[in-house]
Amino acid sequence: MTISIRTRRDVVDLDPDRFLAAARRAVRDRDPGLTEAEVADAVTDVYDAIHALLDRDGNLAADAMDGEAIGAGGRPPGVRVTDRLDGLSPAGWLQHVVLNERPLQDYGCFPPDDPFAVPDIQDRSE
Repeated sequence: MTISIRTRRDVVDLDPDRFLAAARRAVRDRDPGLTEAEVADAVTDVYDAIHALLDRDGNLAADAMDGEAIGAGGRPPGVRVTDRLDGLSPAGWLQHVVLNERPLQDYGCFPPDDPFAVPDIQDRSE
């Protein structure tokens, strides 16, 4: 049996300067010997910042994963968390499980056009 899990994680960047600063701290944490200039060169845009934080923490706003319900019990739509040091407001996450899908590894050098597409739901117990 193959188990595929697709995850969607949303955050809202309320303060790009705090976000970049948090990412630069993450780079410095990973390599304390870097100079300020080297750290600044390593994180120049949102993509660099995202990857620096993912490399260190595994998720953006990773400390908020447990209290991030959406829908009943979550924050009302549009209500943001404004006091985070990283400038991010967690905005929900979902996971979707698909069973018995062809594993990504089995595609070799030719991955599917959209590896995040959810296949048609059908009985695959045969």
